[in-house]
Amino acid sequence: MPDALPPVLPDAITDVMLAIRDLHAWYGESHVLHGVNLDIRRGEVVTLLGRNGAGKTSTLRAIMGLTGRRTGSVVFEGRETIRMSPDAIGRAGIGYCPEERGIFASLDVTENLMLPPKVREGGLDIPTIHALFPNLKERARSQGTKLSGGEQQMLAIARILRTGAPLLLLDEPTEGLAPVIVQQIGAMIREIKQRGYTVLLVEQNFRFAQTVADRHYVMEHGRVVDSVMNHEMAGSMERLHAYLGV
Repeated sequence: MPDALPPVLPDAITDVMLAIRDLHAWYGESHVLHGVNLDIRRGEVVTLLGRNGAGKTSTLRAIMGLTGRRTGSVVFEGRETIRMSPDAIGRAGIGYCPEERGIFASLDVTENLMLPPKVREGGLDIPTIHALFPNLKERARSQGTKLSGGEQQMLAIARILRTGAPLLLLDEPTEGLAPVIVQQIGAMIREIKQRGYTVLLVEQNFRFAQTVADRHYVMEHGRVVDSVMNHEMAGSMERLHAYLGV
């Protein structure tokens, strides 16, 4: 039997889409998250910043239930998800785009797009996706193995948008991409924000993060250690340098 959605918590704050409290996670015996706390408001783009190994990707995976053991609280749209399975979390409306993108090499672009089931009404239809990602329209019959890294990233994000999931978790979407493709990914993130989507973004490219995000959380040793509004970044560079080496 698929996991039933838990009831909406009576004290849920309506503008907070995702609320994480005291989140711990383990890979086997390795304790990788040590009490993460953060909030993501509806319609925001929020980044997780930090050095390699700070716990950014592990936070996304823990939200999706993809780590081993996890404890604490992960409330999505007023529902506690900490005991839900990964597929139930996805059906609840959280779309996860891992760094490896998960494109099926033997399927063409259209088949990859159509593979995940819809989880909500209001997902983008194929003509809208083609307007947002012109490269995918041109490569509609190309197999996954024939796509560039940038095209694979666009396809991975477009696949989530078609499902109707209102919250996107994007792990290093610009990693290894040419500057012109990075600019296209940035324009796409700003566009989907305008369409009402919410994004939690793991990003090593600090300057790229500044072009798309409303707020930034800084992670170190599996904890959130600082938070900065995007408009405060210029005045926060000294302390960010201590965390990030930027």
